[in-house]
Amino acid sequence: MTGIGGVEMGALAARTRALAVLRVRSRAVAVALLPAAAAVILLVGGSTGHLVGGGWDVLRRVVSVLALCVLLAAAGVALVVARSRPAVTPTVTVAEESAPDLYRMVRDLADRLDVPAPSAIALTPDCDSWLEDRAHPRHGPPPVDRHDDDLSGLGEPARRRSAAAAPVLVIGSPFLWWMRVGELRAVLAPVVAGTGPSAHPDIAAARRFIRGLDAAVAVASADRRDPLSRVACAGLGWVSRLLLRGCREHATGMERGVAAAAAERAQAVDYGLRIVAQEQVGLAYAGWDRLLTRVALPAWRMGRWPSRLDVGVVAALTELSRRDRLAEGFASRLGERPACDLLEEPGTMDEAVSLLAARLFHGGPAETGPDWSPVGWGEYPEEVVDRTWRTDAARLHRVLDTLGVRRAAGGTAPGTDGPTLARVLDHLTIPDTEPPAPSPTDPHAGYGGPGAPHPEADAATETASGTAAGPGTPAPGAGTQAGYGDDLDAPPPGNGDLDAPPPGYGDLDAPPPGYGDHDAPDDEDDDDLAGTTARGAALAAGLSAQLAREEAQARPGGAGVPSSPPGPGAGAGPDAALWDGRALPLLPLQPPRTGREILTAHITAMVCCAAMDTAGAAPGLDWLDGPSLLVDGARTADLAPSVLSLVETGDPGPLRAWMTDLGIRPEKPVRLV
Repeated sequence: MTGIGGVEMGALAARTRALAVLRVRSRAVAVALLPAAAAVILLVGGSTGHLVGGGWDVLRRVVSVLALCVLLAAAGVALVVARSRPAVTPTVTVAEESAPDLYRMVRDLADRLDVPAPSAIALTPDCDSWLEDRAHPRHGPPPVDRHDDDLSGLGEPARRRSAAAAPVLVIGSPFLWWMRVGELRAVLAPVVAGTGPSAHPDIAAARRFIRGLDAAVAVASADRRDPLSRVACAGLGWVSRLLLRGCREHATGMERGVAAAAAERAQAVDYGLRIVAQEQVGLAYAGWDRLLTRVALPAWRMGRWPSRLDVGVVAALTELSRRDRLAEGFASRLGERPACDLLEEPGTMDEAVSLLAARLFHGGPAETGPDWSPVGWGEYPEEVVDRTWRTDAARLHRVLDTLGVRRAAGGTAPGTDGPTLARVLDHLTIPDTEPPAPSPTDPHAGYGGPGAPHPEADAATETASGTAAGPGTPAPGAGTQAGYGDDLDAPPPGNGDLDAPPPGYGDLDAPPPGYGDHDAPDDEDDDDLAGTTARGAALAAGLSAQLAREEAQARPGGAGVPSSPPGPGAGAGPDAALWDGRALPLLPLQPPRTGREILTAHITAMVCCAAMDTAGAAPGLDWLDGPSLLVDGARTADLAPSVLSLVETGDPGPLRAWMTDLGIRPEKPVRLV
């Protein structure tokens, strides 16, 4: 449905809402000028002999001083709003010389839609695409000389808007590697169409005003030591938030109008293919999420970052297509040309996006170093899976030593006092005389058997339940990142609504517990440990405290913005100059694990080490579930219930039966790191 003169109704609604936002700005200016106007009236009245007398003189002085203070405060707020740099999304810029075919496709698409072409293209490690205005407010587009009631400019602003002021097209990198060229074009059509209404002067001015207010709130939220600065920032924050509240409803309606206009204009371009492409968007979202949380995260925890995440998402989505009944037939698309062929050096770009993903989702350093090195998919089982298991097994035995648990039972053969799985099983096995599980307030109550708890265990329990939050719960971003993700500063609604996965995607069987986050538990762990045995609760508390100490000593040191553009390849790296990286990770993947999950993960790791050293098993990589144990080349998927039986009830029977079937010898020492 179109409006007057072929202009989309959504564009008309967007402009109406934009004018409402600008009226809020005008009212704020009027309020700031009101005391000055009153002072002028009083001064003019006194000079003309109409408002004379002692009372009027006092009133003139008071109002003049008030007007001066209000004008100074308003000028300060206006200056901060105008000069503060709005938050931008961390991305990897794609230079035109490194992707001429991609730029050509986007420009052809803009010509077909009769809208301005985006000024640049950037990649983000996320399953979404949007337009982002990165022109500083002081360098906004020049005003266009036309009558306010002339609406014909809504449909053709391309010829009056400079390329430098056009927004940047941000594309989710998983789309480039998973989608075909035609599918990517169909997905980007409604996004690129948004440059048309977005270029209207009223809409652009309203957006600049809102982004400036958002940036001013970020400035006011920064820590200040000077009392005068704190007072000034408090006033700045109050005024900015007040104006934002007044603009919120109109800004939301404006963005909806822009999105509606873009969707309406894009209907004529690849409409049938867009329906198929939306299914691929949902599939990409599910596979990308599983790849990050179950494959990439264990590597990041070990100080390694997978350098080909986008290649991995293709493998993960292919596996998801094979497993998921809703994705049948999608694998046949792989014979078509992938969208990553539009890049001259897709490997270099993939590596840069992979490093940016590690920074955003984990908080890793900006550059490769001795403790932060890339890892290829071929090296992943040995460099990540094997090291993770052996590191966890070593930590488990260190905590057992702290608790005073004997290395081997009396009368055992020489040479069997090393780190064995039997030591863990014997310790967690509940004897017939074992008292019931402790209460949440006293995890050591009733603890008996060999190896009474070391005094450090009590301190470990306190640390695990209170102070050992770990680095997985970062504070919200400060500086220019404040407001990141706010409704007023988010991409226009509709440009990113393709990323919701259809029902059924990602509903595969969960991986064995413990292959994710290594953070210490929070205050709710007491209730979680109440479902375990007394020995299990004490061991979980010690492991949680040990993990918290290790992570406190080895926090990622690359939180600051690097002095030089990072990135593994020349000309391809995260745009560090555009965003504030002092508060990382910006988007943590998982909450801290509970004590039960930590204990289960370490016992699972010990079992896997024993299987590798005594039964010929091998570490493996499952594209959807992450680290896996391979026996005779096949993945074992029935280990988790046996481990949970030992943790929750102290019954080693199911686990011993499982190990007997595979020929695992728990009395043999294993190799640790």
